[in-house]
Amino acid sequence: MKRLILGGVRSGKSRLAEQFAQASGLPVTYIATATAQDDDAMQRRIRHHQAGRPAEWGLIEAPYSLAATLEKAADVDHCLLVDCLTLWLTNLLLLNDDARLKSELQALQELLPTLPGEILLVSNETGMGIVPMGELSRRFCDEAGWLHQQLAQICDQVILTVAGLPHILKGNN
Repeated sequence: MKRLILGGVRSGKSRLAEQFAQASGLPVTYIATATAQDDDAMQRRIRHHQAGRPAEWGLIEAPYSLAATLEKAADVDHCLLVDCLTLWLTNLLLLNDDARLKSELQALQELLPTLPGEILLVSNETGMGIVPMGELSRRFCDEAGWLHQQLAQICDQVILTVAGLPHILKGNN
């Protein structure tokens, strides 16, 4: 089962993905895409997420090469939880390397249908607001929207989370 879980900031999407992971009954590996470096607020967010996860869950940090990481970690009797695709996309955009961005996006889209096991993809829905003024912000929203559309076609289930409430857009499990 491949699930795409979308939502705004603090919508409950990560919590929902974690509930699915626990309910799977499988060993879970959390694939974190965030980078904190000199960002105190992001470091606090990361610590908050870490504190809420079961201690037995594995952790892989994958800020750039997500498809390669998924390919190595996926197994029929395993659950992978990726949190979050938009942070991963931001990391790639900030590399300012269009070829790498295109390659990574394509690799994920081609690999995802072939992966065994339970795959949970968490991402921020950014397409429900105004068009941003800055060039990078507009590109981010465009790239995220295209990515979500492509992954929604691949995934068995797509859920939009609003105010902690899941709204199933595709699939019924």
